[in-house]
Amino acid sequence: MADDSALASTTGSTSLADSSIFDSKVAETSKENLFIRSTSCVEEEMPQIETRVILVQEAGKQEELIRALKEIKLPFVKMESVEEFKSLDSPEFENVFIVMDFQDSVFNELYKADCRVIGPPVVLNCAEKGEPLPFSCRPLYCTSMMNLVLCFTGFRKKEELARLVTLVHHMGGVIRKDFNSKVTHLVANCTQGEKFRVAVSLGTPIMKPEWIHKAWERRNEQDFCASVDDFRNEFKVPPFQDCILSFLGFSDEEKTNMEEMTKMQGGNCLPVGDERCTHLIVEENIVKELPFEPSKKLYVVKQEWFWGSIQMDARAGETMYLYEKANTPELKKSVSLLSLNTPNSNRKRRRLKETLAQLSREADLSPFPPRKRPSAEHSLSIGSLLDISNTPESSINYGETPKSCTKSSKNSTPVPSKQSARWQVAKELYQTESNYVNILATIIQLFQVPLEEEGQRGGPILAPEEIKTIFGSIPDIFDVHTKIKDDLEDLIVNWDESKSIGDIFLKYSKDLVKIYPPFVNFFEMSKETIIKCEKQKPRFHAFLKINQAKPECGRQSLVELLIRPVQRLPSIALLLNDLKKHTFEENPDKSTLEKAIESLKEVMTHINEDKRKTEAQRQIFDVVYEVDGCPANLLSSHRSLVQRVETISLGEHPCDRGEQVTLFLFNDCLEIARKRHKVIGTFRSPHGQTRPPASLKHIHLMPLSQIKKVLDIRETEDCHNAFALLVRPPTEQANVLLSFQMTSEELPKENWLKMLCRHVANTICKADAENLIYTADPESFEVNTKDMDSTLSRASRAIKKTSKKVTRAFSFSKTPKRALRRALMASQSSAEGRSPSSNEKHVMSRLASTSSLAGIPSPSLVSLPAFFERRSHTLSRSTTHLI
Repeated sequence: MADDSALASTTGSTSLADSSIFDSKVAETSKENLFIRSTSCVEEEMPQIETRVILVQEAGKQEELIRALKEIKLPFVKMESVEEFKSLDSPEFENVFIVMDFQDSVFNELYKADCRVIGPPVVLNCAEKGEPLPFSCRPLYCTSMMNLVLCFTGFRKKEELARLVTLVHHMGGVIRKDFNSKVTHLVANCTQGEKFRVAVSLGTPIMKPEWIHKAWERRNEQDFCASVDDFRNEFKVPPFQDCILSFLGFSDEEKTNMEEMTKMQGGNCLPVGDERCTHLIVEENIVKELPFEPSKKLYVVKQEWFWGSIQMDARAGETMYLYEKANTPELKKSVSLLSLNTPNSNRKRRRLKETLAQLSREADLSPFPPRKRPSAEHSLSIGSLLDISNTPESSINYGETPKSCTKSSKNSTPVPSKQSARWQVAKELYQTESNYVNILATIIQLFQVPLEEEGQRGGPILAPEEIKTIFGSIPDIFDVHTKIKDDLEDLIVNWDESKSIGDIFLKYSKDLVKIYPPFVNFFEMSKETIIKCEKQKPRFHAFLKINQAKPECGRQSLVELLIRPVQRLPSIALLLNDLKKHTFEENPDKSTLEKAIESLKEVMTHINEDKRKTEAQRQIFDVVYEVDGCPANLLSSHRSLVQRVETISLGEHPCDRGEQVTLFLFNDCLEIARKRHKVIGTFRSPHGQTRPPASLKHIHLMPLSQIKKVLDIRETEDCHNAFALLVRPPTEQANVLLSFQMTSEELPKENWLKMLCRHVANTICKADAENLIYTADPESFEVNTKDMDSTLSRASRAIKKTSKKVTRAFSFSKTPKRALRRALMASQSSAEGRSPSSNEKHVMSRLASTSSLAGIPSPSLVSLPAFFERRSHTLSRSTTHLI
């Protein structure tokens, strides 16, 4: 095989110029080669030439290669030396040479003779796909870069560039000297130059030279493609390669975060003022003047350049983000020109006074209230939406109002001569609704639409599932509230005291019930998704930094904006209550407002109930994912998780003594699971999200109706925090005792047993839940918790596990014990009436051999039968007394 360390240009004919001319000839020649046999006139004019494969030296010893040639039905011969080349040359055949090593002297001789040379991967790939051999005027070893068009920039050593070009040609790639829209990849040795800037603007992947070398190392891999995202992303040029950054005006936390991001993106950091720095990132809102005079080589840019480069996954152009001081000569000149053009100071003051008066008049009807100071702003938790009395009135003020994408408000509406209190509240309701619609428009236009946009530079920032989880039903909420805002605007413009505001909200009450529960119930999941993606995906973090700094967001984060729908309905309810207080009794809108308030309360009640159901369903799903082998029928719309209890098994049921057992109490059943001894692999959802491996193993899903008694075991020196369940399974004729020791101190045993009995009583429709609890002595049921975690106890459990493994290993039939008993009883009864058949003899002989094998004495099992017999006798006496 070829040596990967060095592959020099074999002849001077290797061209670094544009290879598109040769590629067009290749395409034309390949078309002629494909259709030459289908044209009858060509067959008459010139003789038909048949393709023949020549296996050179080691290639003739590859059995896999010979089978592939037979599959594509091509004649082949073997050639051991170059001297045989002349004897194999014939005008009747077009010879195709297969060479194992493209650096061998034989390959050089064939290449100088302008022969058609290919590598073994080409033949194997064609045989697998059932395609003819591709035609190429250059040696073609594999097709891992087929259909890729590459351009190079920043290379100063011709030898290095010639080597890369040769490798690309050997892998089927095409080289272009000039960069254009047909180039699929730019191979860059630096992050400067015109080609680099054009590639960034077009979103063309910019690759390191190592990409070509690593692809050549994998040239013998079948079906390998160098343009696959997983492989290509390892060798993309990072945004800050060859950059040394310093940061000015940021807090210590922000600076540390940005320095970590810089190193992740291929750059380095140095203190401010270091001469080696290439970029100085400035917080333009804080820094008014630089502490030193920057050199001409230093780029002084705003922080938007930093985050924009990470978002694009490529170094952005610095000219668009240059930092300019507030007292630059250009700015002073523009200010001086402005003062010269002003006629006189008196006119300026008069115009300013008129402007302020006009603004004060328009502020009465402006939908944008003045921003309050930060101390007056409050935030709401997602708790209970019904508790609207706790909603602060200031929550309707949203800080800086974002620009709306909807139609502008009619601010020229004449103000009534005497503004009533009812009109003032209605105006405030319209203002807050307009603000709310603007915020929803900002969320959609500034965040959701760019994330969903196709053809993003560097690929999608987030997966579609993550975008859906974050934004949910925001577009539907925006549509409904836009209609409410328009109706309120028409009412304010054409104001009359008899106009009904309550009818507007009654009109859209059904829509509010549909759109709000899905968003409010999954808001916490949306918040968690944002936090997780911001930590794991630097491009999304940069995207948030860029957009959250824009004035439309009012310096609020995406999470702070997304909580507005959670707060909106309680705010509307408060304003409608205030509006009702200022509405006269004889006004028909009085009763309508009461109905609208009740409808809003019903919506919020529905949200709370739906939220509780959603949380309950999520808890059940968590149990299903945590318990391996959990039955699918555990998932039910009427079922909810009540309590989880960590215990240790004290008996032989439901698992071995000393096993860690987790009890999941639901409102109608009890899921029993033990801790897994070995945790294998992780769970990956269809959307690519990984879950931790299941830590528990399912044992039994028991309906609560099977629990006959709950035994509270008294506390003794040898027994602490123990309880037992007396269970009657439908398939058993006798009661089964399940004994446990609680290991968690958070939940008292008394509270746990009362909770369990209450749900058992609800399931069997009994009112006396306390009668299900029975206090018992540990001696009567042979229950004790002494030495549960001792070395002897652990050794005993290990012996039992080993004995079970040995029994299973020697059980050839793998037949369950009950099936063996039934088969033995059936065979005995049939043997009394008739003689066994040949098949029955075979089965009986196997059972006999199994029984004899099971009868081999084991030191660890000698005393077990007597123990089980004594325990069964004691249990039968105790359960008879209980029942």
